Amino acid sequence: QVQLVESGGGLVQPGGSLRLSCAASESIFSFNAMGWYRQAPGKQRESVAGITVGGNINYADSVKGRFTISRDIAKNTVYLQMNAMEPEDTAVYYCNARRTTFSYWGQGTQVTVSP
Repeated sequence: QVQLVESGGGLVQPGGSLRLSCAASESIFSFNAMGWYRQAPGKQRESVAGITVGGNINYADSVKGRFTISRDIAKNTVYLQMNAMEPEDTAVYYCNARRTTFSYWGQGTQVTVSP
């Protein structure tokens, strides 16, 4: 059973930074892609950033230039560096790992941006 363990969430002031980590129980190369999603209260879950097994990266327009997704192959870990954070970034952030026939999710980590 694949496990994705997220860490790094918390409370940060507007303009501040956080780094989220997602540690996978299997090689990240066993997935077609990995990424980060978020869900704010009363809103649908949305894609934030993703990276394919080949290294192609995409970002939601709302985070381009502020967030950076990266990976450490040796640690089977994907990161999301979040800078210049805004109150609108407040949400539960979920790690996702996708294979052809199934998609796996982490438990989620709360990120709150508030003065």
